[in-house]
Amino acid sequence: MLKKQLLRKHRHKRVRAKVKGTALRPRLVVYRSLKHIEAQVIDDTKGVTLLSGRDLKMKGNKMVRAEQVGSAIAKACLDKKITKVVFDRNGYKYQGRVKALAEAARKEGLIF
Repeated sequence: MLKKQLLRKHRHKRVRAKVKGTALRPRLVVYRSLKHIEAQVIDDTKGVTLLSGRDLKMKGNKMVRAEQVGSAIAKACLDKKITKVVFDRNGYKYQGRVKALAEAARKEGLIF
């Protein structure tokens, strides 16, 4: 395993030890690959994915698509009466596309 991947795994374990999603505050998880980004809202007490969003059909560059995913997931959460979530960046650094997704979700009214 490369050093970069190993460091991400360590960050992920450290964050997941502290972050737990409940029914009142589910966990918003971000997955970032080289080409795409996706987000899921998970209730860890039941082990159920409540919502998910991906950028496969969206247009624009990667940053624009990340913002679109963030606003789409926030709107879907607000439609299901979910206003507060716990943000899980999945071991990724809070910069670039992860930050754009989070800020777009906050802009739409999601609280975390």
